[in-house]
Amino acid sequence: MTTNTTRGMLVMSGPAELPRALPRRPQISHVVFDFDGTLSWLRHGWPEIMLQVMLEELPARGETLEERRRLLDGIIHGLNGRPTIMQMIRFAAVVRERGGKTLEPEQLRRRYQDRLDAEIAERTARVASGRIPRDEFVVFGARRLLEKLVQDGLTLAVLSSTVVERVREEAEILALSSFFAGRIYGCVGDPERFSKRAVFERLLSEQGIGGDQLLSFGDGPVEIKDTKELGGAAVAICSDEDRNGSGVLNPIKREQLLAAGADLAIPDYRDALAVVDHLRGRP
Repeated sequence: MTTNTTRGMLVMSGPAELPRALPRRPQISHVVFDFDGTLSWLRHGWPEIMLQVMLEELPARGETLEERRRLLDGIIHGLNGRPTIMQMIRFAAVVRERGGKTLEPEQLRRRYQDRLDAEIAERTARVASGRIPRDEFVVFGARRLLEKLVQDGLTLAVLSSTVVERVREEAEILALSSFFAGRIYGCVGDPERFSKRAVFERLLSEQGIGGDQLLSFGDGPVEIKDTKELGGAAVAICSDEDRNGSGVLNPIKREQLLAAGADLAIPDYRDALAVVDHLRGRP
């Protein structure tokens, strides 16, 4: 739905899902972004790549392809925001439950990662060569929002479940690093033990702020749920995996992110400045 200005309500030009009144939070001082699918579009299409890897191994039970896709979408998107190995561990368990062969999650992860890396390499090469503008691979409207947040003196950070070296490298390729002044956090060490919640809590402690000063943007249930449990405001970015800037709310992300407690669901950042101004109590 599109909100309006009646009695001071948030006004937006594009599609949005607002499950409840969006309260003012003038105390917001820190804004945390997930990376893949939230800021970077370099990995767009990753759910379909993961789906194809899983379909190759999923024992049939007489379902239609659509039914098989729905089952796997629940794993792929339901665990989005956690390290990839967690999706593969869950998938291997489903295969066992169906009487299929024992699968090694790490081998599945590598197969998926190799295919995705080939896509990323081709995209980054096009950006590096100047054949395509880097903003083709930045989620629509994100750069304008980042510029405004920095201008307004807010502290920005990236918190991703992707290996931290990859996040930093891709942020540099897309010329996004400077907005975060080194506050780019990703997975380090054992991915099965990585916790976004722990990084959120560390960030709050280091910055000396409360959770009510936090605003997050993400396209995975994990960061949405963590933000809400810490007392922050959470905006779901239901980005289109097929066409950047389409303005279409990805239906799977929409359903899962609202279920995780998102305060608002939007397809990209076309209305993000209005959202932030509303939250901070600006006219």
